[in-house]
Amino acid sequence: MTEAVQSETSRIFNGRVGVVTGAGRGIGAAIARELHAGGARVVVTDVDFASAQATALELDATGESAFAFRLDVREKSDFENALSAVLQRWGKLDIVVNNAGYARRTPVDDITPEEFDEIVSINMRSVFLSCQVFSKPMKAAGYGRIVNVTSLASHNGGTVASAHYSAAKGGAMTLTRYFARQLAGTGVTVNAVSPGPVSSAKERLAHLRDEINKQVPVGRFAEPEEIAGAVALLASDRAGFMVGATIDVNGGLYMR
Repeated sequence: MTEAVQSETSRIFNGRVGVVTGAGRGIGAAIARELHAGGARVVVTDVDFASAQATALELDATGESAFAFRLDVREKSDFENALSAVLQRWGKLDIVVNNAGYARRTPVDDITPEEFDEIVSINMRSVFLSCQVFSKPMKAAGYGRIVNVTSLASHNGGTVASAHYSAAKGGAMTLTRYFARQLAGTGVTVNAVSPGPVSSAKERLAHLRDEINKQVPVGRFAEPEEIAGAVALLASDRAGFMVGATIDVNGGLYMR
């Protein structure tokens, strides 16, 4: 890569303000790092404030270009409060990455209505609430990038994930396309990144590691940074003509 290209890449998000949900660890933290490295000011949100704060301090200990905010994606009021906080501090919002998610590998016969609702709330309703709340200042400004992190489970029925998680991520995909169409022409784009197995989940999936590695054509789990790279593309000006699209990052496990 030439020095000129490197310089241009490093400035890809200069002047932009982004919010990342579930950014205390794993994929979300990698996304926050990617946006910040590209010049964006980043709001690191997570229901676990301590982890969000750790990521934000890693990005910028001064708080000038990154700060943490506790956000429970099940609560509309938390999205509204986060929006107020970012507008008060930086005056605008350009990028939203809906990364927060939660999975349980419960056998279908053992899933209670309460557990079903919890998984759907965290993984699907959260996307609706985020798009509903955060798109308003974007529409008013005539610019915005919303990227939803979904899952391979939304395409293949969940070879590893459970029924409620697969259904919720499938719903998130549908919401991506719905909001993409609703916002098309306003300067706001909505797209998705669909990861396969990621190394940050290795501990949770340790008993299936060998089986998964055999199934994935490239023979390994993805690294969080590889997911973050795809998110960064969709969050950039370069993706202005991508509307309702999904980038698959699954090592060839699912092709279409």
